[in-house]
Amino acid sequence: MSRGTGPRPGTAQAALRHRDFRIIYLCTFASNIGTWMQNVVLGAFAYKVTGNGAFVSLLYFCQLGPLLFLSMWGGVLADALDRRRLLVSAQVAQGVFSLGLAFAAFAPDPPLGMITGLVLAVGIANALGAPGMSAVLPTLVPREDLTGAVALTSIQMNLSRVVGPAIGGVLYAVLGTEGAAWVFAINAATYGFAVVGLLWATYPRRADGRIAEEGLRKVLSGVRIARRDPYILQLLLTLTSFSFFSVTFVGIMPQIAQNSFGIDPKSWQYGVLYAVFGIGAALGATSVGTLLAEREKISMLRTGFVAFAVLLTVFALVSAPTLAYVVVAVLGGAYFHIITCLSTALQQHLADEERGRVMALWIMGFGGTVPLGVLVAGPFTDHYVRAVMLVGVAWALVLAWWSDAGRLARKATVREDAPHGN
Repeated sequence: MSRGTGPRPGTAQAALRHRDFRIIYLCTFASNIGTWMQNVVLGAFAYKVTGNGAFVSLLYFCQLGPLLFLSMWGGVLADALDRRRLLVSAQVAQGVFSLGLAFAAFAPDPPLGMITGLVLAVGIANALGAPGMSAVLPTLVPREDLTGAVALTSIQMNLSRVVGPAIGGVLYAVLGTEGAAWVFAINAATYGFAVVGLLWATYPRRADGRIAEEGLRKVLSGVRIARRDPYILQLLLTLTSFSFFSVTFVGIMPQIAQNSFGIDPKSWQYGVLYAVFGIGAALGATSVGTLLAEREKISMLRTGFVAFAVLLTVFALVSAPTLAYVVVAVLGGAYFHIITCLSTALQQHLADEERGRVMALWIMGFGGTVPLGVLVAGPFTDHYVRAVMLVGVAWALVLAWWSDAGRLARKATVREDAPHGN
């Protein structure tokens, strides 16, 4: 297909023209559907079994918290080792531990300690593999189509939030006491799709990231890269603080559903609530890679943060379930508009030999800081769930003030003439 008749460079359509991107995109999409089936059912299952919001928050932290502590190790591995072997091993490990979780959930009296340990093991395997997956993405398309590829990755993540909870919620509701266990078993099987995609696609297996440091300094080399580049540093600090203060509502959705809207976490209505949030998030990400593909991403951050703050305020204050479905869908759109803009700006700025280590910091901020915020907020969610969300509103407004496009553009030029050393 000639460039003259093909899609515009940088759009989602342009990224999908590339074979290897399509393979990994579709295979990881299928796997992520299983992951989100498990994610939404795990929280609802834990809340139903214990009735304890703090335990739900603990499981959420075990699932995603390792991203906060181990992603830097994963980033070093991604830049120094064979990425295919690393990623396949991580996917297989997650599948095995998810299968163990299914067996534990089949028990008449589910062993909470074993469930916690298995969820933590899944989280550790994910933390060690996730930076490698993020580092592989830009190698699957030419640089001119990177914006569309990043947007599509966000779309995939959020469509899986729709399809996964919809399937998982129905299975959990109709299969009785063993519904959660069957969902966990199905998720274990879906990791096979990711393995097939990683083995089938062709991509650079080594980044030739020659890391001079040794020991702990090697693990922290991503921090050094970020500290010397003010643009990277501000993007990462924005993401991390946003995830800790403002995105807590994602991890406490069972408590919000129960306490604010009277929706039982073990119901199809809860599955719909989670699904419409995912639909909105997917549309927000889609807009960045289609309608807004040619817009400078940092110029859209301030508007995104203000819109997010307004919508989260409404979501915190409403009590009618029907209105909540509408608001959470638009809130999801604002949320992933912000995330996709930040991610695209960062990926466009990075050198490939550093990508694994810097994207490890991104994953810590995006996936690892949210469960930390949820863990801190957990004890307050049974009685003060609205107050927890309003704290997030206040911080989103602070970030709207901080996200000045002109200042960010100046920071992006500081390192243009500096060597991309290791």
